[in-house]
Amino acid sequence: MKPNDVILHAVTKISTFIILTFGIYLFFAGHHNPGGGFIGGLVLASVLVLLYLAFDVETVRKNLPVDFKAVAAVGVLIAVLTGVGSFIFGSPFLSHTFDYFDLPIFGETELATSVLFDVGVALAVIGTAVTIILSISEDG
Repeated sequence: MKPNDVILHAVTKISTFIILTFGIYLFFAGHHNPGGGFIGGLVLASVLVLLYLAFDVETVRKNLPVDFKAVAAVGVLIAVLTGVGSFIFGSPFLSHTFDYFDLPIFGETELATSVLFDVGVALAVIGTAVTIILSISEDG
């Protein structure tokens, strides 16, 4: 007999949206306030772990066919390349810059190269955390 997890699935769907929104907020708030790629990545990884707990691993893998080892590798590559990119302009490793741009919907918006570094860190954290959790879950 299959267990009836209707309440668990409903609460997971609602809380996933809330946690994702909070994780994205933490990610984008990171270069002015506490937060950034690491904590944003951990919160976003917690959403994936919640989905793996509420639904079975095969269902989530079928709907989200992502190799999280590759996600971690791409994240590390992005983070390193943004650091090395400062050498092109004759600046020290991991030197970042910013400027203000007039974007159509958002108006005057600050765009910083540190956000690219945070994207790499977030992807590395998400890939590593989910890979560790999935590896632990396979031991039995």
